[in-house]
Amino acid sequence: MSEKHVKLSRYLSYLLRHNPGDLGLTLDENGYVEVNKLLKNMNESGKVITKQMLNEIVQTDEKNRYSYNENETLIRANQGHSVKETLNLDLKETTPPEVLYHGTSEEVSEEIMRTGVNKAKRQFVHLSNKVDEAKKVGQRRGNSVVFVVDAEEMSKDGYVFYQSQNGVWLTDFVPPVYLLMMYK
Repeated sequence: MSEKHVKLSRYLSYLLRHNPGDLGLTLDENGYVEVNKLLKNMNESGKVITKQMLNEIVQTDEKNRYSYNENETLIRANQGHSVKETLNLDLKETTPPEVLYHGTSEEVSEEIMRTGVNKAKRQFVHLSNKVDEAKKVGQRRGNSVVFVVDAEEMSKDGYVFYQSQNGVWLTDFVPPVYLLMMYK
């Protein structure tokens, strides 16, 4: 992906996950916005983008952050929303694997061991089924720490898990008792 596409993708992520109102957009109940309105408003704000460029971003995004509806008239972020509204992302309850991983920064690791993994401003806690993916997430804010989450026990104890379209595992909260160990 070109540097321009990377910048557009980051801005698109910001809009669709955190602040659609920045460009006068409103997410529907499923987190979608109209593609034509998105393109129009981005271009009017000076962020030059075409439908072809948007298609390339959706198709080549390494984390598969975005998805269209069936006829590509609507687009949304697959997860990671911090908007105030509760969105119905059409997630189905799914039995998780035995363990999952949560990457975070080293500076908050002690607090997480005491209080658990909270969703903060997002709709869900994000977990990965691969250590290297979790480590990448943690590296965004400094030195990375990866927690191993006993997802099987959490599920047995009644905690609900979902898996987004791009494979990210989601749950409401991970209590500290299910945090098995840390990798630095």
